Amino acid sequence: MNGFPRGVRLGVDVGQVRVGVARSDPDGVLATPLVTLARDLRAAEPDLPADIAELRRLVGEHEAVEVVVGLPVTLAGRHGPAAEIASGYARRLAAVVDPVPVRLSDERMSTVVASRRLSERGVKGRRQRAVVDQAAAVEILQSWLDAQRRRTT
Repeated sequence: MNGFPRGVRLGVDVGQVRVGVARSDPDGVLATPLVTLARDLRAAEPDLPADIAELRRLVGEHEAVEVVVGLPVTLAGRHGPAAEIASGYARRLAAVVDPVPVRLSDERMSTVVASRRLSERGVKGRRQRAVVDQAAAVEILQSWLDAQRRRTT
């Protein structure tokens, strides 16, 4: 891809209870599920929740060059309370993974699409709840990668 630097990207779907994480291949072609983290409002380190500490570790482990956090914009294109939470989460994450950039990406309907795709594959109920956050992170990251590829080719 012309103008699109190589490197692994991580995609993050921030929920109230869980955080889904996906990763791309180094060429930025395909997003795959990585892990689901429990959202932790307690600090594992001074003022650092365990989920953000784990994301920092994942950025290092995968040598990520960028992190893409889903921004849940409303269908009307507005930023509601969920978007404010995701933006705050992205700012906090950016502070601990610096100099790796953290980008926000419109994630309208990512969880709905992820749930539908899992259902189509026969993954339902409790099994679906366990992986839907990862699948939503895949949707967020894949959409972002596809948009970047369209811009640079």
